[in-house]
Amino acid sequence: MPSSTDRAAERLAWLRATLGDDTLTLASASADASFRSYWRTHHQGRSWIVMDSPPALEDPAPWLALGQRLAEAGLHVPEVRAADLQRGLLLIEDLGTRMYLPELSDATVDRLYGDAMAALLRMQSACGTDGLAPYDRAFLARELAIMPEWFLGRHLGLIPDDDEQATLDHAFAALLDNALTQPTVFVHRDFHSRNLLVLDGDVPLASPGIIDFQGALAGPITYDLASLLRDCYITWPRARVEAWAEGYRLQLRRAGLIGDAVDETTFLRWFDLTGLQRHIKVLGIFCRLHYRDGKPGYLADLPRVFDYVIEVAAGYPQLQPLADLLARHAGSRDLTRPTGMPA
Repeated sequence: MPSSTDRAAERLAWLRATLGDDTLTLASASADASFRSYWRTHHQGRSWIVMDSPPALEDPAPWLALGQRLAEAGLHVPEVRAADLQRGLLLIEDLGTRMYLPELSDATVDRLYGDAMAALLRMQSACGTDGLAPYDRAFLARELAIMPEWFLGRHLGLIPDDDEQATLDHAFAALLDNALTQPTVFVHRDFHSRNLLVLDGDVPLASPGIIDFQGALAGPITYDLASLLRDCYITWPRARVEAWAEGYRLQLRRAGLIGDAVDETTFLRWFDLTGLQRHIKVLGIFCRLHYRDGKPGYLADLPRVFDYVIEVAAGYPQLQPLADLLARHAGSRDLTRPTGMPA
């Protein structure tokens, strides 16, 4: 595999040849939790991003295909100017730096989430699921298994005993059944404040800009809503979250994506337990990113995710034992502190 220096030289040479300008330079724009990286350049008064997605590590083809599907549905994803899939290099529209996360406040959240939910409704109505892999029981179960391995085992040093394993198995079965009960739609899988952008200026498609969609699957209708409203990076009062979720339920009903039989209680349970499945997975993923992948920043967000898990699980009698198990072993521990780090 080429060194980072060789890769940087290849990336820059490709950009200069693609745009026909030997004076161009690249500056880091961002990196994410995968093997992709993003690099910004300026050419003829316009900013562009080079997405570097080494095919052996992070095949860019799904990103390209799914981006086209989203664009055809009228959603604002990065326009692609050039792509070399063999090299894993793409020249794409720069959607700017105004992520939702720092823009969200009590004064802006209703408007920004309103835009995001309008985009989500369009995605679920117009994108379709043809050709998407299913977010099925096996896939969901593999995700849930990340938490016992990396959060309980690696981060807390816990090997569950037989009773504790039975508690986990019972809770996970309830979460799987909940997800598979719901209507199936296009699921972005990371529809949250770090993957949505407020777009500057006069743009031909509506805000928000949407990124990081390459993992899309055909799955439960409340998954992306839970990702948005119970964001791993920002918290809102429960009553406010539930009011937004109810408003979205009514939009889904008007759009014909759910029937009249899906009442407020049913939808809220779908939403709660789907979000719980996601947050249990994220507890494991954030720890794996630290211990395996050398990305320590994600541990800072563990307490928020843990609080989501405890709050929601404790609200359902069949999941209370899961809440008790996690609270018992996490205790008053500082979850942001890596294993082995002195107190």
